[in-house]
Amino acid sequence: MRKTGVRLSIDRRLVAEVFSWLIYLPLLGAVALVARVRRRRPLAIWYAPDRPRPWYLMRGVALWAGLSVAPTEALASAAFYFDDVTRGAPPAVQASRRFNFACTDVSKSYVAQVFAEVFGYPLTVDPTTSAGPIVEKSETNGVHDGAVVLAPVTPAPGRVYQRLVDTEADGFNHDLRTPCVGGAPVVVWHKYKPAGESFAIHSRRTRLRDPAEVYSAEELALIRRFNARMGLDWGGLDILRDRHDGRIYVVDVNKTDLGPVISLSWGDKIRSMNRLAAALDAMITGPTDRGEPN
Repeated sequence: MRKTGVRLSIDRRLVAEVFSWLIYLPLLGAVALVARVRRRRPLAIWYAPDRPRPWYLMRGVALWAGLSVAPTEALASAAFYFDDVTRGAPPAVQASRRFNFACTDVSKSYVAQVFAEVFGYPLTVDPTTSAGPIVEKSETNGVHDGAVVLAPVTPAPGRVYQRLVDTEADGFNHDLRTPCVGGAPVVVWHKYKPAGESFAIHSRRTRLRDPAEVYSAEELALIRRFNARMGLDWGGLDILRDRHDGRIYVVDVNKTDLGPVISLSWGDKIRSMNRLAAALDAMITGPTDRGEPN
């Protein structure tokens, strides 16, 4: 991946995902054409500093909603800060409607810091004083290099150390990828990963769930508050629910997330894109000051 430097191994699962994308992209193009024709009010987005490719969820959902790419900032209905980096500096833009421009740091340590401040309990652990299994991972976003290590351990440069959140049940680890629009969860992609593969990119299967089915009203309010503190108008959260204490933990923030998840059924892909497209349209055309939930 040229932007991030992440290297993917060419194996059977990756090849299968590539073929799945080859089916999905023509469908996306057809839906985008129909949506553009049906739109009563043309809307165009200016992306800065980079224009996302269709496999980035933001671009795919915009196409699904019939939104075009503005040829210049002056002709844009809204501007999105899009830079697939862990820490960045948004460019100066004049658009009155700007999204994700306050989301400049999605490093693991900063995400954990904001999480503890909002939720009131920590994700980060001290590797030198902890005992037993903990998680070690890179600060960098999107590298999927997490590993379980036995504490106490001497911390390595550029690595963060976090609580091992146990999500295993029925032979699977359960991840709750939660795409958010306007700072609020819109859908939940419940990912099932074989036990022992909790840090893998691929999922055995994924199903679409409603946020209100997965999270309590209090948890949804905390997620919205967390997104407001992160400056995240659009993005995907990786959330884990510990099977022992029942609490949720936001372990990753993706402001340039890919999607939809390949292992979703085609019906769930279409339903997800419909919901996300409606939410994106409402965010762009709705009130600009959403505030932070109490």
